[in-house]
Amino acid sequence: MVSWIDFRESAPELARLAEERFAASDIVLIGTLRKDGWPRITPIEYSYFEGDFLMGAMWQSKKALDLLRDPRCVVHSVPPDKSGQQGDVKLYGRARPIERQREEAYWQHIFAKLNWRPEGPSHAFVFEVQSGSFVRFDGDGTMHWLAWPGGEWRTQRSS
Repeated sequence: MVSWIDFRESAPELARLAEERFAASDIVLIGTLRKDGWPRITPIEYSYFEGDFLMGAMWQSKKALDLLRDPRCVVHSVPPDKSGQQGDVKLYGRARPIERQREEAYWQHIFAKLNWRPEGPSHAFVFEVQSGSFVRFDGDGTMHWLAWPGGEWRTQRSS
């Protein structure tokens, strides 16, 4: 697992593509594991803070409780359409609660960015990356993907 800043150093092209796709919608989708083991996918807001990728969640929301119970998750860009020509990003890793000593500075950062902060308790999770990929399709169905670890573009032509 690596922090966002370390991921950017290790996989600069994939990190750049992820940042572009995430910025296109200002939210990401997060896949978590429910208490019964089934997957849950929900939108979540994110921010970059002090070299980390952080996600905020309402206090005791289902996705927050999922992450507190089992930190494994996937972060996925929001697809703009069904063609896949703009590409999408999937990052796998773990989300852990932000350290208490960083919490107030994080919420000040959010207030400066959005002119908003939660009135009561809230969750903030630091996402650490284990692996990921970017996939896009050409108009003819040819798939191009970049994976990390690895870092080389691959192409699969449609038949």
